[in-house]
Amino acid sequence: MVADAVRLSLVESPRTVVVKVGTNVLADSAGRLDRHRIESLAGQIARIRAAGHRLVLVSSGAIGAGVGKLGLGKRPTDLPHLQACAAVGQSALMQLYQEALNPYGIPAAQILLTAGDFDSRVRYLNARNTIGTLFEFNALPIINENDTVSIAEIKFGDNDALAAMVANLLQAPLLVLLTNVDGLYSADPRVDPSAKLVATVPHIDAGIAGMAGVTKSDLGTGGMKSKLRAARLATAAGGAVIMANGSLDGILDRIFAGEPVGTLFLPHGESVPAWKRWLGFTAQPKGSLTVDAGARRAVVEKGTSLLPVGVKGVFGEYGKGDVVTILDLDGREVARGLSNYSAAETRKIMGLAKDQIQKTVGTLPYDELIHRDNLAVTG
Repeated sequence: MVADAVRLSLVESPRTVVVKVGTNVLADSAGRLDRHRIESLAGQIARIRAAGHRLVLVSSGAIGAGVGKLGLGKRPTDLPHLQACAAVGQSALMQLYQEALNPYGIPAAQILLTAGDFDSRVRYLNARNTIGTLFEFNALPIINENDTVSIAEIKFGDNDALAAMVANLLQAPLLVLLTNVDGLYSADPRVDPSAKLVATVPHIDAGIAGMAGVTKSDLGTGGMKSKLRAARLATAAGGAVIMANGSLDGILDRIFAGEPVGTLFLPHGESVPAWKRWLGFTAQPKGSLTVDAGARRAVVEKGTSLLPVGVKGVFGEYGKGDVVTILDLDGREVARGLSNYSAAETRKIMGLAKDQIQKTVGTLPYDELIHRDNLAVTG
């Protein structure tokens, strides 16, 4: 197949790449890990690394592997059994990876993360430093959610979102999502035989989001909707995303040859600095502010700080220094930032100009609710 110029530009020079592989790529319908598939994946990873790329693998499969080893036949639905499957399956998953990587002399490095590791700026930076050091030792970082202790991730999360957060953590210009479908279709191909594969998505808008059917599988936690959310997270921060069928032999080799396989999601703009990636696309907001049209223009178009006078509503209970979401009057997210005031303090000064605040409240420690240096535009 002839290489595509745009895709080739994403892979021809050495760079950091995050590859996410789903449970249904690694395991059969009963949850048993497919050794041949893992060995094939290891060989492709070795070739990508030999070409100069720094690669991080975000791998699902621990719960699925536990399902297979325990002979359950299908994925449990209650939390204790999910966590037990993860505890049994994680060691089996890593053992297979290491055996598959041994012929290439690549050490497998297990990293288990939770959402809290991304919310905490200190733990976030520590994770990035650890991965950087593993690159120095020629190890392959293999990242998974810490499913044995992480409640929210198992109940509501998925490794698609984790992979996008890791891509932002490392400022990786390319995220590859390997799933059990060929990419994004115009409709669910299992239901609509006229559905067509979408080769390139310039921007993930409402029309693109509407193409995601409910495609959740028996073993995995995600579906097309979760993959689109992950793609939006990565592309909004300036990265590209390729979604492709990981069940196809040599799929990574084909992607890194620039072949037009799967669906390519183009970046929405310039690459976002590391600090703004954490602030705008990784840390979880503790509350939100609704702002008027003038404040929205000031923040989004002019790049200025958010002042109390433009705030129309305060939601949630958060403290000084917490991340908050900035919403327009229609409830759409436009930015995120670190608040200089708690929610209670903000309610006292919202909608007031500086001189009004000084008359009614007294001393104003900060003129800005959110300083522009601590603010990231997200919408």
